[in-house]
Amino acid sequence: MGILQRFKDIMASNINALLDKAEDPEKMIDQTLRNLTKDLAEVKKETAAVMADEQRCKRELDEVNSEITKMQAYAEKALLAGNEADAMKFLEQKNQLTAKQASLQQTYDVAAANAMKMRQMHDKLVTDINQLDSRRDAIKAKMKVAKTQDRLNKMTNNLSDSASSMAAFDRMEAKANAMLDQANAMTELNQTTQESGIDSLAAKYDAAPNAAVQDELAAMKAKLGLQ
Repeated sequence: MGILQRFKDIMASNINALLDKAEDPEKMIDQTLRNLTKDLAEVKKETAAVMADEQRCKRELDEVNSEITKMQAYAEKALLAGNEADAMKFLEQKNQLTAKQASLQQTYDVAAANAMKMRQMHDKLVTDINQLDSRRDAIKAKMKVAKTQDRLNKMTNNLSDSASSMAAFDRMEAKANAMLDQANAMTELNQTTQESGIDSLAAKYDAAPNAAVQDELAAMKAKLGLQ
């Protein structure tokens, strides 16, 4: 009876609820399948024993029914042959078999009901195992996708952190470029100022005097006696 009680507990349990509470559905469903497969082997043995008992009871009942029919036939033949005493003996045997038949019928009915219940429970367990086995692949596939998604989420977070670092680096680089541009502009301005002064000074001495003006100046000096 131990296996029958355990089987009833298995049938009464909500496998979906167990999976919902499990921290690791993959491990939980594998363990559940192992337990159910182990129980199925015991249930199968118990079911076979109950079915065998039903067949034995059926065989005994069939034999008694056959003997009753036979005694009835012999009693009729004895009467037809004019042997009433023999007919009475056959009918007495028939009555004894009929009493036995009632007991065997009751035993067979109980055995048949037990066999039917065990067969139904066995078939239900087989169906549950097959369904759970099919769902296991789907659950594992979902778990695999979930784990992959989790890794992608972590990578996305890392990329966000990296993007922030790159943005800060870009700001520092832009600041450095601005400082360099300002320094270059100052250098250019200094060079332009220096070159402008030198150029003006050089132009003072590079300018060629006007020949007509020089001649007029010499004549004026001669007239005034300044030579």
